[in-house]
Amino acid sequence: MREETAPMDIKDSIVLVTGGNRGIGQAFVRAFLAAGATKVYVGARDPASAAHLVAEAPDRVTALRLDVSDPETISAAAAQCPDVTILVNNAGAFTMQTLMGAPDMSAARQEMEVNYFGPLAMSRAFAPILARAPKSAIVNVLSAGGLVAVPSMGGYSPSKFAARAMTTCLRAELAPQNTHVLALNVGSVDTRMASHVEGFKEAPATIAQAGLKALKREADEVDTDFMAIDVRAHLARDPKGLELAMRRALTSDRVSTGR
Repeated sequence: MREETAPMDIKDSIVLVTGGNRGIGQAFVRAFLAAGATKVYVGARDPASAAHLVAEAPDRVTALRLDVSDPETISAAAAQCPDVTILVNNAGAFTMQTLMGAPDMSAARQEMEVNYFGPLAMSRAFAPILARAPKSAIVNVLSAGGLVAVPSMGGYSPSKFAARAMTTCLRAELAPQNTHVLALNVGSVDTRMASHVEGFKEAPATIAQAGLKALKREADEVDTDFMAIDVRAHLARDPKGLELAMRRALTSDRVSTGR
């Protein structure tokens, strides 16, 4: 095991953000730039969709083609980004299909592929790169749906449960190389993925700032916003009651959508 080092300084870090072209990923890109990161790689299935971020800081932002469900693009990204010190696994998929209501299992498989196997594949590909830095980190952007099972979310919720467990396992495996692994549990955020959700939604920038603060203090797991904190509290206070509330929400959703 390496000797203990000082806490990682985000200033002068080199960051890769998956799904960094919009939403929470875009907010992370801007937050890292504001915090003094030397370089930020923006991973997106279509690099052209990140052109606006490159234009904001052309000497510090690089867009690259990256699909976390495609091993070839992951390998290419690792070859193109040999200097990364912080990996933010943000890319996600939500198909808005329930487990039993979907016509087949393709939606659930896609959610597991992107939300669980994607971050795992990225972590495996970049762990040797992160090991070169005296201090490095992986940030996994998860969900309150990984704290409590949400039937209306179908395969998304189980995939986030799996990703949360994987984060804990990676934290143990990568500790000897001084790579810290952080879990961020996110509630309702004002992004395209949550466009169907009614009520208050946090700004993506709020999530990014919570992530950077957690990273600086090397927290293991952080609930980033009011909804995630509230879910955690309800889970501790009355887990069965919360389960039943999620069941009622599924029934309500079916009535409102006619499913």
